[in-house]
Amino acid sequence: MTTDQFYIDGRWVAPLGTETMAIMSPATGQALGQLSLGSKDDVDRAVAAATRAFTTWGQTSPRERCALLERIVKVYTRRRDEIAEAMRIEMGAPIGLARGAQSGAGLGHLRDFVHAMQKIEWEAPLAPGDTANRIVMEPKGVAALITPWNWPMNQITLKVGAALAAGCTMVLKPSELAPLSAELFSQILDEAGVPAGVYNMVHGTGPLVGEALCAHPDVDVISLTGSTRAGTAVLKTAADNIKRVGLELGGKGAAIIFADTDVEQAAAGTARALFQNSGQSCNAPARMLVERAAYDRAVEVAAEVARSVTVGDPASDATQVGPVVSAAQYERIEALIEVGMSEGARLVAGGPGRPDGLKSGYYVRPTVFADATNAMTIAREEIFGPVLTIMPFDTEAEAVSISNDSVYGLAAYVWTTDGERARRIARRLRSGMVRLNGTDLPFGSPFGGFGQSGIGREGGVWGIEEFLEVKAVSGWPPE
Repeated sequence: MTTDQFYIDGRWVAPLGTETMAIMSPATGQALGQLSLGSKDDVDRAVAAATRAFTTWGQTSPRERCALLERIVKVYTRRRDEIAEAMRIEMGAPIGLARGAQSGAGLGHLRDFVHAMQKIEWEAPLAPGDTANRIVMEPKGVAALITPWNWPMNQITLKVGAALAAGCTMVLKPSELAPLSAELFSQILDEAGVPAGVYNMVHGTGPLVGEALCAHPDVDVISLTGSTRAGTAVLKTAADNIKRVGLELGGKGAAIIFADTDVEQAAAGTARALFQNSGQSCNAPARMLVERAAYDRAVEVAAEVARSVTVGDPASDATQVGPVVSAAQYERIEALIEVGMSEGARLVAGGPGRPDGLKSGYYVRPTVFADATNAMTIAREEIFGPVLTIMPFDTEAEAVSISNDSVYGLAAYVWTTDGERARRIARRLRSGMVRLNGTDLPFGSPFGGFGQSGIGREGGVWGIEEFLEVKAVSGWPPE
């Protein structure tokens, strides 16, 4: 399994550098093949292609761009199973999850951008009836798109789809841990007829390819999904050229469960949401806050879920939780589980070491800690693994205070049958997204957060606007 070409200027080309890395199987811990890594020279030629292409693509009509997105949707739909299989191999997503939410997220976002384009006023009067003053929405320019490994198609389509809709040209740097799905996505865009230079893809590491992209003087806008550390580095690099930066970073979401709700449903739903994707979701409900009257039962239910989920080979339809993505990720999660135990949290399920019967691969035991405090490391750091931390609360104000006591503010969850309380808490939570009583946010909702969870929003109209400039024109001639 050798991945040794980049997609630049409408063609598959050989890298200019010679550096490579192994493509690893999270399920076995063994090498699957080899990935060629890009260099600054590869970035330069990809940005040059995007810069040339912007002179024409940036002038296309929304109708033309929408037609390209519709073609991409058709090809993606036909090749969705291939995308799912690639994510199973490269990141260890259970095949059911890969065929469902993982590949489905990409398709859903692409379809939604087609609809979102119809909602944008690309040219409009400054005020109703004003014929002399015009507001024009125009593409920002060349975009650097840097995506993670945990939801590969979700993040690639959120960025590429929005940039295409806006009229930007782009260079994508997918995660080096998830190169196979990015290769397939590039094939899909080529088959759909994306014009040469509009979309370019270069494999590589963040410190080399990512930094070169962010520092490039011809890049106008940067969109990164990654760690808070990576976001900080991007902001510092982008400051030299005053680039627009969009960041989707970490999270430590809290699920607040009141005693008036169906506690078993709420606790089980929270635990399953956390364990999905092996806990590798920035918007996962990693902290479960439970009203004291319902606390003991909620802890029991969460522990039962942890003990009952099927952990194993991602190729099996029976598997619910697969491996985490890498040896480094496995070791970090294991270390944090040990920290949770040493700091005094009560271990009620899981714990260190691989699940029974799994002697290789990066498998983590679904783990539940109870009786934690919000000062503990496991309550403050983003573990990014199948580790749930549970805390009690006595009052609504205390629950909100604990939830908001975090450097992050991406997603929050509330379970209560009291409608007024639900509305009141939703308004008080410092979080970019709030899900009430197990509901999902539909495609087109703005995805992003407060604080160190990032800057800007992805998805729908808000996602497209991240790649647009606003131009004010006075003295518009009558038509």
